Parts: sequence; structure tokens; C-alpha cells
Amino acid sequence: MSSTAATVTTTTTTAAAAGAAAPTGGAAAPGPDPRSGFVFVAPLEELLRRGVIVVRGADRPVAVFAHDDGKVSAVDNRCPHLGFPLSRGTVRDGILTCHWHQARFDLCSGCTFDLFADDVPAYDVEIRDGQVYVGARPRRGDAPERFRRRLEEGMEQNIGLIQAKSVVGLLRAGVDHRDVVRQVARFGARGRDSWGGGMTSLTALANLVPLLDDETAYLALYQGAVRVAEDCAGQPPRRERRALDTDAVPMETLKRWLLHWVTARHRDGAERTLQTAVAGGAEPAALCDLLFTAATERFYADGGHALDFCNKAAELLDVIGWEHAAEILPAVVGQIVSARGGEEMSHWRYPIDLVPALEQAAHDLPGLLGEGESRTWDDVPALAGALLGEDPLAIIETLREAVRAGARPAQFSRALAYAAALRVARFGTANETGDWVTVLHTFTYCNAVHQAAKRCPTPAVARGVFHGAMAVYFDRFLNVPPARLPGERGGDGLEDEPRDGPTLLTRFLDALDGQQKVQAAARAVARYLELGHPLPPLFDALTRAAVREDANFHTLQMLEAGVAQYREWEGRPEGAHILIAVARYLAAHAPTPRARLQTAQIALRLHRGDNLYEETDATASGGSGDGQG
Repeated sequence: MSSTAATVTTTTTTAAAAGAAAPTGGAAAPGPDPRSGFVFVAPLEELLRRGVIVVRGADRPVAVFAHDDGKVSAVDNRCPHLGFPLSRGTVRDGILTCHWHQARFDLCSGCTFDLFADDVPAYDVEIRDGQVYVGARPRRGDAPERFRRRLEEGMEQNIGLIQAKSVVGLLRAGVDHRDVVRQVARFGARGRDSWGGGMTSLTALANLVPLLDDETAYLALYQGAVRVAEDCAGQPPRRERRALDTDAVPMETLKRWLLHWVTARHRDGAERTLQTAVAGGAEPAALCDLLFTAATERFYADGGHALDFCNKAAELLDVIGWEHAAEILPAVVGQIVSARGGEEMSHWRYPIDLVPALEQAAHDLPGLLGEGESRTWDDVPALAGALLGEDPLAIIETLREAVRAGARPAQFSRALAYAAALRVARFGTANETGDWVTVLHTFTYCNAVHQAAKRCPTPAVARGVFHGAMAVYFDRFLNVPPARLPGERGGDGLEDEPRDGPTLLTRFLDALDGQQKVQAAARAVARYLELGHPLPPLFDALTRAAVREDANFHTLQMLEAGVAQYREWEGRPEGAHILIAVARYLAAHAPTPRARLQTAQIALRLHRGDNLYEETDATASGGSGDGQG
């Protein structure tokens, strides 16, 4: 190719921005030839004179360029970065420069030299008897394999736009959302030495995807990929610790070993023990029991994160398949080993030393569960109310009595999760904004211990309920004064709210466009539930409210845990209280700049073939010859 600069010029029609240009005179360009799959561009002589001509392909504008040496190339006219018309760019030595953000491309292949921009689709060109024709569709198809490769590269380079374009491409190609989650999860497990908020976000959103419409599901999966990639950026990759090369070891022995290494804070020993269980073919339930037992060895370890992350790892494997346990589960071991427990915290020891009572309860749990096994118990709401009390030793005793009376781990953990949700629902807005995270941590831990108890109703897991009850107790002053629930007796009724379901959901989303519209958001959700409107649109609206923001993993935790707990109480007032808590938390953390939403929307529009850049009269008439108008 010539090294001489060749400044390209656009056509004088408005299609120069991104639409179809007339190839000759004022005549309209013909559409794709159904027999050949090519579109007529112009006589070669005219293309050489004008430098570039834009025509309409099958579903997007195509810029056809003439090189200095007479060679002809064609690419999608929309810059893959933000859609600026490449026909306004500059070609020199076979390199096309887009002047909006100075992204540069090999004109022949469309490959970019600047990774933030992504490759631009290139088109085949044919010259027949001096007439130029361009393929109606890109040379490189939209095969799922290409989108998978681009998603991997987008995460490696931590480029959100490429991740978004890859996710939407995979979904539109019919790839199951679980396959997308699997790829992102495996990248996250390799690319970071420990479990992070990104993996929690990915799992929470993956759990919600089956409840969402297509666009919200896309936003959710994109958010998950972005969070995982951000967590891995600049981090050392995980160092694999192999399973022990030994004969089969009984699970009870492995459990004792794991507890020993956790107590000794020896990560290598703990991880090799876990890998030995996986390599030995342990069933998912046994692996969960192993991890949950280790995570509850310390009281409310790492502010509840240790157990929550273990639960999320198990839920992630439910989505992507337990055959990936050896990749995923080791990521949580470091957190379990290094976590500080409540027994190491001064407020768990003073002014009331809670540790002896909790240790005694854990010691007695096997006997209490056995004593209540033949009894019937069903008083979850009343137990939840008692767990909101102000005497921690009385709370512990109430739990003990419930177990003795026949309460099973899944029941008293459900009561705990509801009590924790009420702490969020009644969170006083006079508190500091940062205090929302305190009640959030308690609620997500309590949801995790409930999910763990449903999988593994063992005394070791059940002791985690007692730890969570103390966390609920510590949060009591964040309900002083308690926020009144919408429609609650003695407060404002909901009669002045609309009755139409879509209108209420719009009102909820609109409330999150303003700062701290906590009550307005809660009232819209409460009214929607009171009137018995369908649940799927509500779940979708709650999720959309979260994923359109630049939300951190706490917000996504709150959303998913709230939906999970609501489904335990569906149709009952307790369920409404839980979703009111979700609405209040979301509203307290909105709006954000919504930069990720903008990126996701750009990717969606580029995939659809939309024109992102519309040339105005001013730019059409006043642009400089070098394309920098």
C-alpha cells in the first residue's frame, strides 16, 4: 500500500453519516442482489475519484474505500466504539483512523490497533467490468464462537463495551444464559486468587435471569461480566493447589482436617483438603456441608461474607454445573481461613459476653434437634418477632426453645431472614447512608444461612442461625426510630397511589431518578403487591432498577436475597415487607451516573444496526476535509 496520505471525503447526502449514499448522480442505490448477495456501489472510476462511498448493506451502512493504489476495501460505516461514521475518517498507508476517539483500524481486515474500539466488520468487494460491488453481509459472521472469543478478550482487557457487545451477540445467537454465566465464572475463578464481589454479583444476577425479560436479562448478564472483569483487572491469577495424592479419605476425616486448617489459618492445607474431597467424587450436598461447616466455625465470620460467599459459590455451581466444582469452590477458601469471627470482636464480648452462650447453644444443638424431631412446630412469624428483641441472651434462649419444640433448621433460619429483612424495611433515614450496608450485611448473611440450612440441615449449619440472630440484635439501634411501613396502621394509606400495575412500576422507577426517594419507591411497590398484580413484571422492574445503575455488589446482593426470601412468603404480608425492604434499599442508592447502562445501550444499538450518530446540517456543511468536523 502507498504511504501517501489519502484524505477521504464523504458523499454530500445525509447518508454519509451512517446511511446509504447514492452511488451515481442522484440515483438511489439498489438493495442487495438476492442472487449474488452483493450490493452495487458505483463505477470504479467514480469510487477512485470520491475516495469513499456509503451504501446500505443487508442491515447496516457499509463504507467502501478506494486506496491510493486502486485497491478497494469495505467496512461497516459505524465505528465499533461509539458509532461515528468511518466515512468521515482518514486513510493513510492502509490504516483507517476514526477521528472521534482516534481509534485506528487495518482497512483490509477491519481489525483494530486500539483494543478499546473493537474490530470493525469487513466486507467482501468485487469489481465486475469496472463496476464495484460489496457483500450485503460482513465477511465475518455473527457466530457464537466469535462472540465467546471476544467476551474472553473483553474481560482480559477489562473493556466494558466489548463485553457488552459479546453478551448481546451471544444471547441474540440463541446461546443459553447459563453458558454465558459459565464462561464468565470460569474466567473469574482463574483470574483472581480469591472470591470477590464480582462473582457474588454474577451469581445473584444469574439467579434472577429466568425471571426477567430479554433486555433486562442482557443488562444483568453484562453487569455480571463487568463486575468480574473489574475484580480480576491487575490481580494475580489463582495459584492451583492440587488434591492430595492419597487413597480415598472418609468425608468425616476431611471435615476434621478442614476445620483444623481453618482454625490454624492455613490456606494451603485447607484448599488441598477441599480439592481432595472434590477429586474423590463427593456429592454436591457433601461438599456444601464441608464448606458451610467451615464457614460457621467462627461467629458471623468476616461480617457475614464468609458464609454468604460459600452459599453463592454453591448457587453458581447449581447454574453452571457441579462438574466445575474444582475450579469454583477453592476461590472461597482464602476468605474462610482469614476471616475474623465475632468472638474476636469487642462488641461481642462487652458489655455482654455473648460467646459462652453461643458456644453452649452450639454444643447443645444436636441434642435439641433430636429432642424436637418428633414434634410439630410452625410459628415462624412469632419467632421472627422475638428475634427483634433487645435482650441477646433471651433471644438465644428463645431460639433454643423453638428448636426443642420442633423447629427445623429451615424454619428457624427462615424466621431469622425475615427479622433481618425487617431491619432493612424499618431502617431510619436519619441514620448515615453508610449504615444501610450494616443492615444489608446482616440480611444477606441471614439469607445465606437459610439457603444453607435448606441444603444441609445439620447442627453445624444451624449454629450459624444463632450467630445471625446476634447480628440482628446489634442492628437494633438502626431502627430507632423505626421507619413506618407503607400502609401500616397509624400511617398514610395507599389509596392515593394509582391502581394500574404498569403505572405503579413506572412510578417506582421514576422515584429512583431522584436522590433518596425511599418512601415513594416503597409505596409504589407496596401498592402493587396490595392489589395483587402479577409478580414477573415487578421482579423485572426491581432488577432493572438495580442493573441500570453503576451498582456495587451490595445492591445486587440485596435485590437477589430479597427476591429469594419473598418467594418463601409469596402472597403473605411478610413477603410484601421483604420487597418493601428491597425497594427502600435500591432507592437509597440511586441514582448513579449510569455509565454502564449507556455502554450497554450503545452495544445493543450497534448490534441491531442502529445509527448512533446522526449528522446535523452543521456538521454536514461545516466539517473539515480531514474528517475532524
